[in-house]
Amino acid sequence: MHYKKIKLSNGLRIILAPMQETQTATVLVMIGVGSRYEKESEAGLSHFIEHMFFKGTKKRPTTLHISEEMDAIGGEFNAFTSKDVTAYYAKADSKHLKTALDVIADIYLNSKMDSLEIEKEKGTIIQEINMREDNPMGDVGDVFEKLLYKKNSLGRYVIGYKKTVASFQRKNFMDYLKRFYVANDTVISVAGKFNEKEVMSQLKKYFRRMKKGKKPPLRGIAEKQKSPEAEIKFKKTDQTHFILGNRAYPENHKDRFVLALLSIILGGNMSSRLFIEIREKRGLAYYIRTNVDAYQDCGYLATQAGVEHKNFALAVKTILSEYKKIATERVAEKELQMAKHYIKGRSVMALESSNEVAMFFITQEIRKQKILTIQEIFRRIDKVTPSDILRVAGDIFQSNKLNLAVIGPHKSKKDLEILLKI
Repeated sequence: MHYKKIKLSNGLRIILAPMQETQTATVLVMIGVGSRYEKESEAGLSHFIEHMFFKGTKKRPTTLHISEEMDAIGGEFNAFTSKDVTAYYAKADSKHLKTALDVIADIYLNSKMDSLEIEKEKGTIIQEINMREDNPMGDVGDVFEKLLYKKNSLGRYVIGYKKTVASFQRKNFMDYLKRFYVANDTVISVAGKFNEKEVMSQLKKYFRRMKKGKKPPLRGIAEKQKSPEAEIKFKKTDQTHFILGNRAYPENHKDRFVLALLSIILGGNMSSRLFIEIREKRGLAYYIRTNVDAYQDCGYLATQAGVEHKNFALAVKTILSEYKKIATERVAEKELQMAKHYIKGRSVMALESSNEVAMFFITQEIRKQKILTIQEIFRRIDKVTPSDILRVAGDIFQSNKLNLAVIGPHKSKKDLEILLKI
């Protein structure tokens, strides 16, 4: 899988990843800013801006003008906001890439931020907050990060609060865009079937006048946890939804590939230890999964599940037992090899689509110290040994790094913290 990286004079970076075996093309524009860069009074502004980019430009005055143009070519387009990036993308039949690119460039550079549209969209986002509240399976992730990163913007919900969302005026949007939406923190990735000369001509035409700027510094995370902690969001639910995990490593840590394999072995697929133990043997949960999440200055490995209230303590104890086991007993070579094949197989399947290839390169350019090809990543995965798994598991699975977030009809944090011992 080949790629080319070009840097414009204003600092904007472009990554081209040709895929002649596909009939589609994707253009993805990403800015290296998300909710953790917001002031407390700006909570939810990054996400709100993402919404407003689809509300009209001078060339395409309304949402309907934008959506009709993409629908007319059978394309798909969307955006997302996370804690450290915001992205906008369009995917279409490669013969319509010019239109898709024109639409994405237009909304990124020329959105009107109309005051009346801002007022209307407040209601939409407040309903999105309500929807999140009604989905404990999704909401518990926010509770977990709030516990880990309290007193830091990283612990705030991406979507913000009803109070802050309701308070925003057009000036807030324009000030934020001026502060953060700068050329030297913007990356564009184009993947799929395309003519390189035509694409570069179009991108230079649109983006060469974009201004560069100095990104405000980030308030980092200081990992100082000394004892296990729990957080409860009391709610009358049919299930107890929880996340149980440990502080781990930032996104560029040398052991990140070891950690990825560790999470697969524990709870990454249907043959993983926790899936077999919690779901198949004990019937405690319908869903259970272990994931790694990482930011530039911190990270964690955690397991999420939904269980009957009466089985909550047993589920927690069972997960902790598996954490202890993998931290004290060497994994078999065969089990590790299966996890390696799983990651490789999933990666290869994903990278058959132009949108996944665009995402693969752009996230590395924005967040990593160096872009690795899929072959380089596979080589690093292949080097991981059972001793590496044991070493990393022993490092992170310590009681003082343990955290538990719960949504359900529970009230006593002390009762929960008693459970938290590896």
